[in-house]
Parts: sequence; structure tokens; C-alpha cells
Amino acid sequence: GVGGVLGPLAALGADRVTGIEAAGWEPGRVDVSAAALAGHVRSRGHAVVVFAATGPGRDLAPRVAAKLARPLLTDVTEVEGSGIVATRPVFAGKALARVRATGVPVLLSIRPNVFAVAESPREAVAEVVSAEAAEGCGGYLVKGFEASEGAALDVSEAEIVVSGGRGMKDPSNWPILADLRDALGETAALGASRAVVDAGWRPHAEQVGQTGKTVTPKLYFAMAISGAIQHLAGMRTAGVIVAVNRDADAPIFGVADYGIVGDVFEVAPRLAEVIRELQDE
Repeated sequence: GVGGVLGPLAALGADRVTGIEAAGWEPGRVDVSAAALAGHVRSRGHAVVVFAATGPGRDLAPRVAAKLARPLLTDVTEVEGSGIVATRPVFAGKALARVRATGVPVLLSIRPNVFAVAESPREAVAEVVSAEAAEGCGGYLVKGFEASEGAALDVSEAEIVVSGGRGMKDPSNWPILADLRDALGETAALGASRAVVDAGWRPHAEQVGQTGKTVTPKLYFAMAISGAIQHLAGMRTAGVIVAVNRDADAPIFGVADYGIVGDVFEVAPRLAEVIRELQDE
């Protein structure tokens, strides 16, 4: 049951952690989840409801908002004050909007990794509540789930990220970074700057930055990336940052733990070579 997942959540600073066991729920039945959650919010009178801006969250949040007849602030990257002023990307990520929420409950989905997880020494109250089957649920049948084959590791979930900027000069040069990623292992993923994505060199799913994805890997390689503020906002909380750039004055060196002033087309292959040599020892 849902009670099994409450323990780890209770250590993250909440006063109360609640699991809802809804009648008729099974994997994929987001309609049942939405009805149960909306009913719970009404009964408890919650002022703020926060979702993760992930695939499941983007499916669930608008359904709950519709049932509560409340607006939904999506893909939020910053929250200010008790009055809830949220910052979120608009116009396909070309700009950022600051939106003030009015009325209650306030519903918002927050982009993963934009806030650090801080464990709390206090122990939250954990409870499991039941929800009856809601009217209006059903109308479709979940036949099963299939994992996509060959799907690349999501950059926001990777322990190591290798990102490239316009200094890569051409999309045909990306195999150089892909080889470095491969040398680093299965926990590594490719990222890209906004300039690269806007130029059509790489897919938006790889974009790191304020209007892309926020990443918190253990190790981040910024390859031929100058370090615009927009990009730094998405990766500056990485554990260790390694920057490679020909320009010794590039802003990226201001946040890097290790910096190499040099040609990425020489440095990246050499890094991949050395990493493989170390792995063979």
C-alpha cells in the first residue's frame, strides 16, 4: 500500500505526510488519483497544492485544477513570499514571467531540481486515508506499460552531464561530446546550452538553463560554453563543475571548480582517452 513510501518523505521537513488509498485505483488511472486528491484538498482546506513538473505531474495537475476550478501555475522555477509570486517560462522558454497567485487553493507545478532537498531532524506525522470511488471516473482501460527502447538518460536525472555550447561550431561535431559521455558510463547524459538548442543543433530535451532543465549532477562538464547567466541558473548547484573554453575570461570559469583554457576539439578526446585508460587499470 501507499503507507510504505511515507517513511522517507516524513524526514523532509513536512508537519504531516498523508497517503491516499483510493477505491478503484490502479497504475495509470490518473482520473482516480485526480478525483481522490481534489476531494482531499477540499476536505482539508489546503491553501497550496504543489506538483512536480514531470510527465506524471503534468498529467495529474491540470485534472485536479479543473476539478477544483482553480488556475494552475506550471513549470515554476522560483517562488517568492507567503503571497506566492511564481516565476515561470513563457513563449516557449524565450522569456520569464512573474505571476502572483490570488485566492486559494494555489496550485503550482515546480520544475525538478530547482530547490535543494533539505532533510529535517523533526519527524512528521504520517497517516493513510481512504477515498471512495468518485463519480465520473472510468471510460478507458489501461492495457499495460511498455518501456521505450534505446531512450537516452534524461539530463535532469543524470549523475554526470556533458554539455556543449556554440563553441562546438557545428552539430556534426557533437559525436566528440557523445564519446566523452560514453567514456563516463551509463550514468552520464548529454546537455546543451540555449544557443545550441535555438540554433536547432540539439533537441530541447537536452537544454540546461533557466528556460530549459535544472540539473544537479555530481559532475558537470561545460564544454565550449561561455557561461551566460541563463545557463548558470540551471547548473551552478552541480557537485563539481569542469569547464573547457578557449576564452580565459569566459564567465563559466567563475563558477567552475576546475577550468581548462584550451580547444575543446583537443581537450574532449583527450579526456575521454584518459578516462578509459583509468578504467582499464
